Amino acid sequence: MNIFTPPNHIFNNLPFAFMLFFIGIMIIIGILTVASLWRVFTKAGKPGWAAIIPFYNIIILLDIINKPRWWLLLFILFSFLDQAGSILSVILGIYVMYKLAETFGKGALFTAGLYVLPFIFFPILAWGDAQYKDPRKIEVQAPVQQ
Repeated sequence: MNIFTPPNHIFNNLPFAFMLFFIGIMIIIGILTVASLWRVFTKAGKPGWAAIIPFYNIIILLDIINKPRWWLLLFILFSFLDQAGSILSVILGIYVMYKLAETFGKGALFTAGLYVLPFIFFPILAWGDAQYKDPRKIEVQAPVQQ
């Protein structure tokens, strides 16, 4: 045995430990994101439990931003397309996040955060001071004539 070679038992469990660590981090991020989405739904007057039901949570999200429910079919259709579908899916996802940020009074930079770092920006949206403004009830004010 070479004196410069460490014994094997020291490194046998290291990859497993790293894997468990990262799985734990991913579980924590997932729980935080679901809890944030739950809170965003309740801020918008929708049932919070809808955040944990696949596909239904997208329907509720589309209701919050006042878009038709058949857009869910676009998400599904784009997932079956090749590269063009991926691009269209990203564009549609960014648009949905933009409309969500807009209904809570946030701008384009917040949209980028929602899309790229949802585990940071959804909690900000959920537990921050952002108030939901229903797009169906927003009145367009006419310019004042002088």
